[in-house]
Amino acid sequence: MNYETTMVTVNTHILQERFRQNIKWGKQNHNNGRWLAILGEEFGEVCEAMQQGSIASKDTDANNLYEELIHVAAVASAFAEQVLRDGK
Repeated sequence: MNYETTMVTVNTHILQERFRQNIKWGKQNHNNGRWLAILGEEFGEVCEAMQQGSIASKDTDANNLYEELIHVAAVASAFAEQVLRDGK
C-alpha cells in the first residue's frame, strides 16, 4: 500500500470509529479531566497490545495494536471536536 492510500485508509477507519462511538454513546461532552481519563484508558490498551508476546503479556490484555491506535485517534478526535465546538 502506498503512503497516500495508507493515510486515507487509516483516516477512514478513524472516522468509522467516530461514527461507531456516536452510535454507542451519543454526542459526548466531558470536562478536560474526563476526556484525559478516557484517552488514557485507550492509550493503556495500546500499551497492552504492544506487550503481546512478551513476558509481561496477560490473557486479558488488548491484542490488536492497529485497532487500539484507531481508538486512541478517534477519542482524541472526539475531544478535539468538543474543544472546537466550545471555542476553547
